[in-house]
Amino acid sequence: MKFEYNEFKVIENELNKEELRFSESIMSLANEYMGMRGNFEEKYSGDSLQGTYIGGVWFPDKTKVGWWKIGYPEYFGKMINSPNFIGIGVSIDGQELDLNVEDLVSYRRELDMEKGLLKRSFEIKRSGKTFQIDVERFVSIDTKEICGIKYSVKAINSEALVEFTPYLDADVENEDSNYEEKFWQVLDRGAKENTGYLVSKTIENNFGVERFAICNYMVSSLYSDQGQDGKFEAIVSNDSVLTRSGLKIGPGQSVSLEKIIATTTTRDHKEEDLAHTAGDLARVAAESGYEKLFERHAIKWRQRWDIADVVIKNNPKLQQGIRYNIFQLFSTYYGDDLRLNIGPKGFTGEKYGGATYWDTEAYIIPMYLSTAPQEVTRNLLLYRFNQLKEAYHNANMQGLKGALYPMVTFNGIECHNEWEITFEEIHRNGSIAYAIYNYANYTGDYDYIVEYGIDVLVGISRFWADRVHYSQRNKKYMIHGVTGPNEYENNVNNNWYTNTIAAWTLEFTMAMIDKLGDKLNQKLTGLAIDQEELGRWKDIVDNMYYPYDEELGVFVQHDTFLDKDLQPVDVLTEADRPLNKNWAWDKILRSCYIKQADVLQGIYYFGDRYTDEEKKKNYLFYEPMTVHESSLSACIHSVLACEIGLEDKAVGMYERTARLDLDNYNRDTDDGLHITSMSGAWMSIVQGFAGMRTYDGNLSFAPILPSEWDGYSFNINYRGRLINLDLSKDDLTISLKKGSPIDLYLYKKKHLLEDKLVIKRG
Repeated sequence: MKFEYNEFKVIENELNKEELRFSESIMSLANEYMGMRGNFEEKYSGDSLQGTYIGGVWFPDKTKVGWWKIGYPEYFGKMINSPNFIGIGVSIDGQELDLNVEDLVSYRRELDMEKGLLKRSFEIKRSGKTFQIDVERFVSIDTKEICGIKYSVKAINSEALVEFTPYLDADVENEDSNYEEKFWQVLDRGAKENTGYLVSKTIENNFGVERFAICNYMVSSLYSDQGQDGKFEAIVSNDSVLTRSGLKIGPGQSVSLEKIIATTTTRDHKEEDLAHTAGDLARVAAESGYEKLFERHAIKWRQRWDIADVVIKNNPKLQQGIRYNIFQLFSTYYGDDLRLNIGPKGFTGEKYGGATYWDTEAYIIPMYLSTAPQEVTRNLLLYRFNQLKEAYHNANMQGLKGALYPMVTFNGIECHNEWEITFEEIHRNGSIAYAIYNYANYTGDYDYIVEYGIDVLVGISRFWADRVHYSQRNKKYMIHGVTGPNEYENNVNNNWYTNTIAAWTLEFTMAMIDKLGDKLNQKLTGLAIDQEELGRWKDIVDNMYYPYDEELGVFVQHDTFLDKDLQPVDVLTEADRPLNKNWAWDKILRSCYIKQADVLQGIYYFGDRYTDEEKKKNYLFYEPMTVHESSLSACIHSVLACEIGLEDKAVGMYERTARLDLDNYNRDTDDGLHITSMSGAWMSIVQGFAGMRTYDGNLSFAPILPSEWDGYSFNINYRGRLINLDLSKDDLTISLKKGSPIDLYLYKKKHLLEDKLVIKRG
């Protein structure tokens, strides 16, 4: 399936029933509070993945394994499909509308990313009668609890009776449920005239995890272009409520339904107040009407784009890709709720489970630092601080000291059910610490470390200090039994990246203790930090083992990597790819093939520590063996390719990360988008092609322009300023749009930016 290239819209011009799941993923909408896949409002009898999700609402599904080990998670936390509140039954002359069986004359659907609107327009023919149907839907970022739908039917050449049945339905399921359970029970329901509500609660669980209740409340109105208004009747059943109304129209006339839904949850309200609160919200919204609600929503999107937009000049394909990624990320998270984070599928599917991975700290935070208010990123850090107690619990479950942040979680407790990932991929702990460094280094807000960050850094450092062991034979500290970022290897010893980030965490924590001095005295006393402990940390830093090959001049991914049969990806056939769908896991583990940046992830993180020659040698050694079957892979390779002068590779990797889902590169977008990799397109442009870096309070750029591009432009927030960079074939222009003057570096030369700097190119 191909989408039409458009700079601010994603457009499909046909209904491809075989790839509807893919299209449903692409057309997803959300507002951080709730969201849904691009499912049709009306009945569809063909294959579809139904999905409506509420932020922070989840269920602990019992871990299903054939064996058990001490420390294994008791449950797998999953984002559950919530009651369907967008449903609208539609019938014309008594025959239900179903696009799986209709005679379609035309079909068009578009996702308007500029305004956050999903539109569908199609024409059907029945026994010589033709009807035009237009549908719009948005999930408000102005009032988080509100979703608005407008559904219109026009009779082209005949009279018709058009009936609408807006409904709420709690009889939903998750495809990936271990035991084919349904997770909702209805507590209360009601309907009267044009209103209806449904209060549902997650079923009981055996793990002491809180149960969530939600209320969906709908208010509908029906009217024709001839000034008629429809009257509704209400119907209540066990798991659903519905209202029904219809009008007769003549040739050329239309009838429209507006359905406004408010959703409340026990995350914000008492259970007994849910229906009353949702009802008030829905009625007030309905009084405003669909158009005014949408207008306020669209204004908020314009404000976000004014800060965050990235322009790629005269290239609709690449422009569409990066805007799509920014749109879906901001739909998933914009820092409004301190209890939420960014899940790998966001509100677009149920795969993976969990509310957050280490992806947030490694890939999302760099973009949010530059494109959103500072408190948005601060809230992401506070999310981890608020789960520090649970991180200590996770480490304790492994018999270790300190804090181990989870691979997958909703509440801070580890809930992932793959041992080799959950308890071996411990490098994630380092990314939690790196995010604190990244935030303080970029914003200058070291008070965050004093107030909160030092607690997290000490907890993680104590974990690393306990997890290493000292090799008497080598007189070095080592870390055995891990999985690095390359998940196509498990249980390896001395993964270079893991050892590197473990030692760096200890080093950074000590540096912050030294830098912030007296400000931390009270905190350090409470944390019981003494010189003996700091001395051990320093000894680990000074004597960490890092695999290295003198002949090749590369950091070795782990102790036995070079003993593998080292073959480039080029020898693989199309039938081999992707490996995780075509090869046995044993074969993957024994192969040399790399899922995503591993050694190169460390070089990206700590780019100021390595020479250009070291970067290039490692890139040219590892990238040819990298299959990029993680959505997180391409952006790191694009950024580093820019640094070492590999323009074609950088552009190719940018296109892959920018259009990963739109073009379904990994053939797995059917079950949801790769939300946490979507910052990769921004990273590739801003950190890659524009070369933005900030070290020790010095902001620098070294922009390059790919030979086939006309130019690009973007804004960044930086320490109370809004700065615009605009690169064309002729000029580099840096403009200060807001804030005080600043010294910055362009191509390593210092400049004072007071208003605008223009540098001629060529």
